[in-house]
Amino acid sequence: MSQKLLVRRAAVLGAGVMGAQIAAHLTNAGVDTVLFDLPAKEGNPDGVVLKAIGNLGKLSPAPLASKSLAAAITPANYETGLAQLEDCDLIIEAIAERMDWKQDLYRKIAPHVPANAVLASNTSGLGINALADVLPEELRSRFCGVHFFNPPRYMHLAELIPAKSTDKAVLEGLEAFLTTTLGKGVVYAKDTPNFIGNRIGVFSILATAHHTAESGLGFDEVDAITGPLIGRPKSATYRTSDVVGLDTMAHVIKTMADTLPDDPWHSYFKSPKWLEALIAKGALGQKTGAGIFRKVGKEIVVLDLEKQDYRPADRAAAPEVVDILKTRNPAEKFARLRESQHPQAQFLWAVFRDLFHYSAYHLSDIAETARDVDLAIRWGYGWSLGPFETWQAAGWKQVAQWIAEDITSGKAMSSAPLPDWVFDGREGVHAGEGSYSPSQDAKLPRSSLPVYKRQRFPDPLLGESFPQGDTVFENDGVRLWTDGDDIGVVSFKTKMHTVSDQVLDGLQEAIGIAERKFAGLVIWQPKEPFSAGADLAGALGLLQAGKVDAFEAMVANFQATSQRIKYSLVPVVAAVRGLALGGGCEFQMHSARTVAHLESYIGLVEAGVGLLPAGGGLKEIAVRASQAAGPGGDVFAELKKTFETVAMAKVSTSAVEAKELGLLRANDKVAFNAHELLHIARQEARGLAETGYRPPLPARSIQVAGDVGIATFRMLLVNMLEGRFISPYDDEIATRIATVLCGGEVDRSSIVDEEWLLKLERKHFVELAQQEKTQARIAHMLKTGKPLRN
Repeated sequence: MSQKLLVRRAAVLGAGVMGAQIAAHLTNAGVDTVLFDLPAKEGNPDGVVLKAIGNLGKLSPAPLASKSLAAAITPANYETGLAQLEDCDLIIEAIAERMDWKQDLYRKIAPHVPANAVLASNTSGLGINALADVLPEELRSRFCGVHFFNPPRYMHLAELIPAKSTDKAVLEGLEAFLTTTLGKGVVYAKDTPNFIGNRIGVFSILATAHHTAESGLGFDEVDAITGPLIGRPKSATYRTSDVVGLDTMAHVIKTMADTLPDDPWHSYFKSPKWLEALIAKGALGQKTGAGIFRKVGKEIVVLDLEKQDYRPADRAAAPEVVDILKTRNPAEKFARLRESQHPQAQFLWAVFRDLFHYSAYHLSDIAETARDVDLAIRWGYGWSLGPFETWQAAGWKQVAQWIAEDITSGKAMSSAPLPDWVFDGREGVHAGEGSYSPSQDAKLPRSSLPVYKRQRFPDPLLGESFPQGDTVFENDGVRLWTDGDDIGVVSFKTKMHTVSDQVLDGLQEAIGIAERKFAGLVIWQPKEPFSAGADLAGALGLLQAGKVDAFEAMVANFQATSQRIKYSLVPVVAAVRGLALGGGCEFQMHSARTVAHLESYIGLVEAGVGLLPAGGGLKEIAVRASQAAGPGGDVFAELKKTFETVAMAKVSTSAVEAKELGLLRANDKVAFNAHELLHIARQEARGLAETGYRPPLPARSIQVAGDVGIATFRMLLVNMLEGRFISPYDDEIATRIATVLCGGEVDRSSIVDEEWLLKLERKHFVELAQQEKTQARIAHMLKTGKPLRN
């Protein structure tokens, strides 16, 4: 049994960009956190930290799951606040990357570190053993490196770097904490400069820069072919550098140059002249408004090295190269890349070849297994496949032979030989039984720590598959499956998990089966999003064909499905992550409980396409307002909290904010690790079942705000219309939303039932759907993915 790390309170040392954001994410996770920095020169001694905390609300993407959480971070400074360390269980140091500064700080804090606390450095590349040397003997076993990637709330990767003296139980406790509490994917790195992610990732950027210069391609051209076309983020190579900051890039390159003198690729570890020139001018990328790219008015311009000036960024991927990259079979794709005479294709082959060469050569000294390298690059850099997976998919032996030929003929960046294990007859480094470890010359399985039993479907590597469960029922819309226990899981099969007729019918069928055969049911999708809502294309088709009756029947079926979820005799738990929009939001509103991943973006967005929520969403808000107000209470005051959220089609920026917006309930759960979401949802369903779950009693006496409520909302809307915050059509939609929420033109405090509210929803939904402006909004959304304000 591994030792549990109990973290009641944590401290972060250093309130710079990274330290403040780590403190923010600990706070997101409900960890009481103290943030330290130097005392301010004047005024409040905690001034430096207070300013950093104030700045958290201005950063984008937001480090805090809710702006209100900023107040929970305790500010402190190294002169007057060190006693606050004495009740901390975890201390993360995140000050500037200077060995002498870090060591001085460790000497200063050591007397205040409690006997059970873990001390970790968030260095991005300094030696962990060298840092440990200045610590007192009794603290060394509880010290290690933990390297978060920026921004720490959103980046899945955390590298764990043991020192020689680190106790294994301490590492395992920290690994479990990072995984479940902070939602991270942990890889173990050896104590080498830049660890795994930046060692391989920055080499890939340097190789790309080298081959950009060799091939004479433009920066925009390289980004066009090193982004989604090869399974990497839209920001590709050079836009990513601008986002990270060109000064940061140069710093990491310099760390490699200074600390890796014996690396066979050492001669390439230097900032290109153009990079130094931009930094000298203060053009550091996105944070200064100009870097390799910059925005001029609405146009994006890019640095042109020949002209020594910016030009429009308009160079794209060549059609014949796009054709090669769309080849389904990876082996054929790489063969075509290598054979093609097109400069872009030759560039891509060269970049891949040197990346594979570097990764294989250094695997044994930077990581225990190839798995750690591939996951570090996927989680830290957002690639869909890591370097070893890409190589293996393309045909290990053939690609190895090509790399060896290029090394011999002097085409590769380095003449260092590939390691012998590459040629031992293997077909790759990953298989079902594990991933290759050069030090043990064997394939090692995934970690068997208890925390990983919570991940039914971990992030799979090439060659790995996890049992898909036994199918109980399936149609064209959904699949209901089980692991042979008493909880059923239903997943949607549609694109973006939109709600089609087959999904509606399938869900109702699945609930019927669950009532007969299971103790509970979980709605869960193997991949994001949870659901992008109703199938708009299908709905628009019915309207344009004039089939209003069929359209109205679809709406009624949607409402019936939501009600079936709400009144199921077994608990239905929604496991939400990513987008839960429109109907997707309504389904989770009707579930017995929602378990939402922190990164859940939830909203009733129908107003954006000229409609109003009619899957029972408005009815449910009215029911909740009546319950919250209590008999004879002020229902309008309760409705007012949520009206703007719906009328403005607001989407939460986190699960925490979804609670504040009234789209999640107070007792809904927030999960931090997406891979644990299914486990937690199943436990919730089982917990509800074990306590003798019954659905709520039918809501037959709902107190509504009536005509007075509608009139009060109208006053708000008139002001917004006159101030031009909304268009006349937005005003019409919002008025109809207000009408449904308030129960229609009835007396204030009238009592209605759910059926009354559902009818109102349907009536206004169908009337809006027949309007030209709504159909134009739907068509625009389907075509561009953006709302039309007509």
